[in-house]
Amino acid sequence: MKKIILFASGSGTNVENIITYFKNKTENIAFLVFVNNPEAKVIEKATKNQVPVVIFNRIMLNDGTVQKSMQDFKPDLIVLAGFLWKFPEVLVDVFENKIINIHPALLPKYGGKGMYGKFVHQAVLENKEHETGITIHFVNANYDEGGVIFQATTPINSAMSVEQIAQAVQQLEYKHFPEVIESLLKS
Repeated sequence: MKKIILFASGSGTNVENIITYFKNKTENIAFLVFVNNPEAKVIEKATKNQVPVVIFNRIMLNDGTVQKSMQDFKPDLIVLAGFLWKFPEVLVDVFENKIINIHPALLPKYGGKGMYGKFVHQAVLENKEHETGITIHFVNANYDEGGVIFQATTPINSAMSVEQIAQAVQQLEYKHFPEVIESLLKS
């Protein structure tokens, strides 16, 4: 049985999509969801799918509590799916080449601290980009600088709103993120 830890901070649409994707496959996958926001909608989505949830705070992330829970679970892969905090370097070292993230832009453009969600899409629109997309990458000690695993693009135009760009990017996330996770589990 493969084991995946999912980290999230918000609504959990990618978390739910990943869980649903694997439920519809023959692979037997165990999930554990870590959430840093006790009000996050992802908690409800995980619970609805019978996935255990660990709620933690910044102290627990940095004092070894989260690390111990992660090591006890023995994950094959750790997936940051809408997790907004910087991942501690000690965890990156302990779980080297096992942590991936999805970013709503074509890195290296529009990455780094503060570049998430609507802020990314607004910057893409303001800079009159002709395309945007997603980047799935390994996590290292710096925001959005780990090795790129996969990218997909979608065209955009100046008539699109930030919300329309977000929807186009989200469709790429839903389609490709579970597939990339599946391929990494098989490699």
